[in-house]
Order: sequence, then structure tokens, then C-alpha cells
Amino acid sequence: MSKPNSNAHSRAVKIACALALITGIAWLWPSAARAGRQDLPEGKGVELARDKCLLCHEADLIAAQRLSKPGWTREVEKMMRWGAKATDAEKAILIDYFSAHFGPRKASATVATANVERGKQIFDAKCLLCHEVDLVEQQRLGKPGWTREVDKMVRWGAKVSDAEKDALVDYLLRNHGPRPLGATR
Repeated sequence: MSKPNSNAHSRAVKIACALALITGIAWLWPSAARAGRQDLPEGKGVELARDKCLLCHEADLIAAQRLSKPGWTREVEKMMRWGAKATDAEKAILIDYFSAHFGPRKASATVATANVERGKQIFDAKCLLCHEVDLVEQQRLGKPGWTREVDKMVRWGAKVSDAEKDALVDYLLRNHGPRPLGATR
């Protein structure tokens, strides 16, 4: 009785496994791509946003911006300067889409006044050591933006404890959060 060629058998098993893996990936790929696209709300411009913006960004980064129409105009124009490919007509559609779905929100009325007052004390004692108020006023960030900014400052050496972060973010949001459209200060 002759012994089967183990090299040929091993090679055939490896090829079969590779083909099964490739077939599985190809079968799952379209549904994975569609699943990632479901993070943006439906509306005029959503396909354009998916095609132009989700190449480089996650949908949650876009949703966290909460910018006014002028803010979205600056943001889209900045992305175009940095290499995003969009025509002027596409730019206008993207700005309208983002403004409609990710515009500024009013600061939550549920933010406790005592927490905001505590946040002001933390801001005065710890943030104004390095920053002037005008720098902070220019930011006009939403809650996710202020949370990231405070975390960044802590990484860079700001002496803000974990217990102080929420109050500080609440103060910054209430006093230096996004302005409603058309508001001046």
C-alpha cells in the first residue's frame, strides 16, 4: 500500500482554507460596509456625506460636532483644503445636511446650578492659570467637545481630578457652549 503524498494533501487543505476565508470575507464585506453607514441619519445629503466623509471619519465624530451653519461651512471648507474631494454643489449639500442634523443644541436645563457653580470655581482656580477667558469663549464646543478638551488639558498637566471634570464640563457647556443660530454675544 502506498503512502499518500502529504505535501500535496497539506497544500490542498491550505488552499481550501484560504478560499473559504476569502469567500467569507467577501460575503460579509457588503453588510459590514452598510452597517457602518447606518450611523448617519437619513435625509437629503446622507449618501454624499457617507461617500465623501466616512472615508476618513467615523459617523460619531461628525455627530459630536454640533456646529452652526457657518461652523459647518468652515469645517467642510477646511476638509476640502485638506484633500476632501467635493464640488461647490456637493459642498452646499453637505453643509445643509450637517446643519440640519448636527446643529447646535441648547444647553440642557437639567444641568444642576450647583454643579455649574462648582465648575466655575474649578475653572477660575485651574483653567485660568494658563488660559485667558477669551480663548475659552472662542471654542463654543458642545458637551462631547468640552469633555475631550478637558481630558486633553489633563493629559497636558492640568490639575483637574476625575471628580471635578463633570462640574467643569457642565460650566463650560453652560457658559461657553454652542450658540443658537443667529445669536450674538
